[in-house]
Amino acid sequence: MASAIVVGSTTEDGRRPVGPGRRHSPFHRARRRMFVPFVYPALAVYMLIMVAPTLFTLWLSLNRWAGAGPMQWAGLHNYTAMFRDPVFRTSFVNTFWIVVGVGAAVFAIAFGMTILLQDMAGRRFARAVVFFPSLVPGIAISIMWGYLFNPDGLVNTLLADVGVHSHPEWLAQDNMFKVILIGMTWLSSGVYTVIFMAAVDRIPPELYQAAEIEGASAFQRFRYVTFPLMKDVVSVCSVLWCVGALKTFEFLLVFSAESGALPPTNIWNFAMYSYAEAFNPDGTADYGIAAACGVIVLLLTGLLMVLARRVLRRDADTY
Repeated sequence: MASAIVVGSTTEDGRRPVGPGRRHSPFHRARRRMFVPFVYPALAVYMLIMVAPTLFTLWLSLNRWAGAGPMQWAGLHNYTAMFRDPVFRTSFVNTFWIVVGVGAAVFAIAFGMTILLQDMAGRRFARAVVFFPSLVPGIAISIMWGYLFNPDGLVNTLLADVGVHSHPEWLAQDNMFKVILIGMTWLSSGVYTVIFMAAVDRIPPELYQAAEIEGASAFQRFRYVTFPLMKDVVSVCSVLWCVGALKTFEFLLVFSAESGALPPTNIWNFAMYSYAEAFNPDGTADYGIAAACGVIVLLLTGLLMVLARRVLRRDADTY
């Protein structure tokens, strides 16, 4: 028996229901066929640029290949050799610090800046100022950061001006990675501050006025009004951060000892490890292990994206 549709009725999302007969009408069949010329070209490009290289990388990770000549089947040997490599384990720890440590600092600074700038006069100018570092190419920021912490750089000069003459060796191997983490925090904080401030702008001011009447402080307004209503934006930003942090490369490469060389292994992350295996200036390239490292990064990216979306998910709010 065909189901009846009440004239004028609507679904929960406000749309009119479509009966079974109308779904198979010539009009709807023609409209479905119109999707093909628009979707298939984009799908073909996506398959060519994204899916095919990903599948090739997965296949390459199971083989030994120096970039020329035939491949040799290795199975899971590339993965086991990689996990036994102490340099890879160091890269894993450094990647963890970049993703989690720098990420926590960046989001904490962005939240704090959002609270400070929310009711500040001239907030648009302040927003432009904090966003400016992200407009400069990352390689230029990395070079500038190295000059700042040189023995005769601006940091030591300022410390000497205030009476501190015993300067740490900022660019020594024991301190270099810490300097890089500080630079990455400074470089990324402004971007997420601007995104969070844009999310705050869409929250109705009546909610803040009600909170002020109740005597809520600035922190309480952020905790009970701002953060719950911008949690979806924070979720998206956490995914963007995880994806970008796992691919950090140029900030580390700039700290090489000389042109054409690689930086010290104690500051390597996954991206630098994969690059070193594929373009090793001191030995034979091993694209199999480089591809295996890329597969690990892909799996970690997917895992972190799922975790971030589940931890920060919320139901849609209407206001």
